[in-house]
Amino acid sequence: MSGTINKVILIGHLGDEVKMNYFEGGNSIGRFPIATNESYTSKQSGERVTNTEWHNVVVRNKLAEICEKYLSKGDKVYCEGRIKTRQWEQDGQKRYTTEIHVANMTFLSTKKETGTPSTSNTGNQLKASQESNSVSTAEEDDLPF
Repeated sequence: MSGTINKVILIGHLGDEVKMNYFEGGNSIGRFPIATNESYTSKQSGERVTNTEWHNVVVRNKLAEICEKYLSKGDKVYCEGRIKTRQWEQDGQKRYTTEIHVANMTFLSTKKETGTPSTSNTGNQLKASQESNSVSTAEEDDLPF
């Protein structure tokens, strides 16, 4: 295989509200953390152990605005995107951060419901094309997993 791939799939809970930044020309960026958990039973103690991993998520333009409107801390989401590492200099030291730039997202549970009853097998799927930055919403009968 001569190509490469950079794809991330996360299912987790928002750790904070969506933080928005707006730019000239109508562009926007939303940022929020997502927590994913891994649980196992310790062989030494027999106790249940849960490890939480935090991921910095970035959404752009219309998808960011939709996330700001409908998502809040604790909501469960399904995200597909790519890993991107940024670096900058602060006080003479290089700083790094790793982010998940999301292209597709499904809201699995939200607290800010639009007045329609929510069922456990219905999600709102959002897709943002990197080329056009367009967003479409659709309801699905089954979750993708």
